[in-house]
Amino acid sequence: MATVTRHPSDARREREGLCDTALQVGPDAPTLCAGWDVRDLLVHLAVRDNRPDVVLGEAVPPLRNHREKVLTELGAQPFEDLVDRVRTGPHGPLKLPALDGLVNSAEFFVHHEDILRAQPDWAPRELPRAQDAALWRTVRVMGRVAYRRAGVGVVLVTPAGPRAVVRQGEESVAITGHSAELLLHAFGRRSRANVAIDGTPAARQRFRDAFPD
Repeated sequence: MATVTRHPSDARREREGLCDTALQVGPDAPTLCAGWDVRDLLVHLAVRDNRPDVVLGEAVPPLRNHREKVLTELGAQPFEDLVDRVRTGPHGPLKLPALDGLVNSAEFFVHHEDILRAQPDWAPRELPRAQDAALWRTVRVMGRVAYRRAGVGVVLVTPAGPRAVVRQGEESVAITGHSAELLLHAFGRRSRANVAIDGTPAARQRFRDAFPD
């Protein structure tokens, strides 16, 4: 009987890569998330995976003390244990590959880049073609939300040709870059996303006013 080789999903591959990178750079290394070092980012991911009670504490005042207590306890863990917690991933339904891919593929890609691009020796990664295509599908949808207050139309363009209008407008800007760069720009990592923004001077200024670096 032939052996079936199962390849890890994008979400699982980025989770593993993020954890490996975290161990390599250490808990005190910077990230692109303002005010967060690598340990802080790992705490965020551990909470996101399995602690909805802590997530609720951001919006429900009676739970805020509980939230702060849990965050402090997680942050005080030995760093290797915290990394293992994140590497293990969510319990329950979110552990199912389909849901994991839907919820975590883009999230873990961006947070992995948050660590990588904050380091002095950072260099762009070469992504598998299938992952690149998946990131393009994601940013085409997410861009409609990310650029809703742009004040101008927004067209996403990749060097290979595919393009997507994510916001209509009388005047538009075109944001050109590889899928990964477009996704990072849409997620707010604008100063580290390798994109070009084209349009009339007035359109570019309105866009910059809406999304300052």
